[in-house]
Amino acid sequence: MTNITKAAIDSIRSLSMDAVQLANSGHPGTPMALAPVTFVLYNKILNYDPTEPEWFNRDRLILSCGHASMLLYSVLHLTGFDISIDDIKNFRQLKSKTPGHPEYRHTPGVDTSTGPLGQGTANSVGMAIARKWFADRFNKPEFDLISYKVITIVSDGDLMEGVSSEAASLAGHLKLNDLIWIYDNNKITIDGKTLLSFSDDIKLRFNSVGWNVLEITDANDTDQIEKILSDAVNQKSKPTLVILNSIIGYGSPNKQDTSAAHGSPLGEEEVKLTKTFYGLDPDKKFFVPSELSQFREQKINEGKEKKISWDKLFDNYRNAYPHEAAELLTIINRELPNDIPECVKIFPDNQKIASTRELNGKVLNTVASHIPWMIGGSADLSESNNVKLTGKGDFSPENYSGRNIHFGIREHAMGAIANGMRLCNLLPFTGTFLVFSDYMKPAIRMAALMKLNVICIFSHDSIGLGEDGPTHQPVEHLAMLRAIPGLDVFRPADDKEIEAMWNYTLSLRDRPIAIILSRQKIPMINRSKYSSAEGTSKGGYIIADSENPTAIIIGTGSELYLCIDAFEKLKQSGINVRVVSMPCLEEFDRQNEEYRNFVLPPEISNRISVEAGSTLGWNKYTGDKGVSIGLDSFGESAPADELYRYFNITVERIINEVKSLYAQ
Repeated sequence: MTNITKAAIDSIRSLSMDAVQLANSGHPGTPMALAPVTFVLYNKILNYDPTEPEWFNRDRLILSCGHASMLLYSVLHLTGFDISIDDIKNFRQLKSKTPGHPEYRHTPGVDTSTGPLGQGTANSVGMAIARKWFADRFNKPEFDLISYKVITIVSDGDLMEGVSSEAASLAGHLKLNDLIWIYDNNKITIDGKTLLSFSDDIKLRFNSVGWNVLEITDANDTDQIEKILSDAVNQKSKPTLVILNSIIGYGSPNKQDTSAAHGSPLGEEEVKLTKTFYGLDPDKKFFVPSELSQFREQKINEGKEKKISWDKLFDNYRNAYPHEAAELLTIINRELPNDIPECVKIFPDNQKIASTRELNGKVLNTVASHIPWMIGGSADLSESNNVKLTGKGDFSPENYSGRNIHFGIREHAMGAIANGMRLCNLLPFTGTFLVFSDYMKPAIRMAALMKLNVICIFSHDSIGLGEDGPTHQPVEHLAMLRAIPGLDVFRPADDKEIEAMWNYTLSLRDRPIAIILSRQKIPMINRSKYSSAEGTSKGGYIIADSENPTAIIIGTGSELYLCIDAFEKLKQSGINVRVVSMPCLEEFDRQNEEYRNFVLPPEISNRISVEAGSTLGWNKYTGDKGVSIGLDSFGESAPADELYRYFNITVERIINEVKSLYAQ
């Protein structure tokens, strides 16, 4: 071990201890254990430019055990990223560059937000899928243009989480050899020894799902670490798990190898004792030896040279393959073709009856034909969700440029993998039944947190799916999804709203969208008689109106036609009402007050909402006097039409509620 290596490793450890101690909050033990492997990664293995942290061909490093964030912040500081000692001193403080867990788009050098264990493992699989797709589509025999590696540091907690098993299984099946997980086998959790709850044979487990498994016996042996990691990088046919046998809180005389080193500051005296063990001055805090300043400059210069070298390679590639280069630049810049607004307009005006899942599938295929980097699939439900891209091939070891991913029955991993794909600039979509959004919710939340415009398609959106019964009939799921900050939830009512919705969807850059679709066929709205769907892009609009309306009926999705039928019958009775289509509550709420009051005039307090799901949240639009028609119990097994009658979500119910309000 060179003097620089020792100084850097000791600095990572001491900075981590000091930052946690000053914050009086955090996890010092893992940074102390993993300082050697992390330094070797950034010094010997990874390709990156600290001055261009979003360089497209950089190697991705994911700290899936995000609670060890100081490990990452310390090494990023030492290797030239824009993180200062003052930033480290502000660890876990409001608006600092060094939050408690790594946050994408917040800290330079952080490739994904982590913290909820297991998310980073699945993100890394998405990044590795993207790497294979890009390489297959753009690399040429003479141009190894896309060559990045994806390396993830995972904990025992990550491997306990089910999502990591889902992700590992798919990664092995797809033979993602550019993917490396480094498993920190420290045998300690917050509650004590991992043996309290975890005794998996990790080698057997990963070998069984098609991984190469290597082992580092001594987490402080930098020569061994470098050799094993180099072997992993050179693996040609499988992803690799590197088992790293470490000691949590290494160097702490009284707390190493115990849960006391995991999730709490060591204490001032223990920090001093530990620094003494490392050979450091125990009284110096946030100290970095002067020789590491030169090392930092060296890493900056090395990074710049790597980026310049790749830029020259790309220039030569562009001269040889101008079309491919132009497409790749479009992807890198997260742009879209100019003809998108027109390409989504595919339906004639005489559509009569169809399920919205069927209609959505047609638009999805049209859009995907215009966006070659749109790629995705479903959790074994592509035919039911109508998300299969016709003629675009299946993504597989035999065809990494295929655009249909068979995720298998792995909803949680599917969502987190899609996030990883989007982090590498592909435009991913996923598909499953709405009831299984429960399994995807953590990943959807992370997409919203990271402002990733991932497209989540959910069919079978209500009791309208019928005979499969309450286990498959979503009730509370729309309310759950709408509660996620930064997520748009769209429930279109017909073909024209689907067209407008897709035009809106493709305009998004900073938030994911959940598209909610019916299984059952429903009547299409006669747009020559009622309003156009132009207002869909505003989240809500007047679709049917009367002179001086005395009540407002608000509907979404497959219940909107019921609202319009009620409108016509009420008009015949001499009762003037307005019907509002509200396909996206989030976007409607973003409109200015003038528009919202135009659609929902405050003086009209007689309001009814109609949606075959939980009524939670609809009083925001109906007011205290209003009525919400919905479903606040679990469903039943029966044909769809019978269920709508049984739960009293009918035209007759709407009419009676309006008349009741009208009479008050």
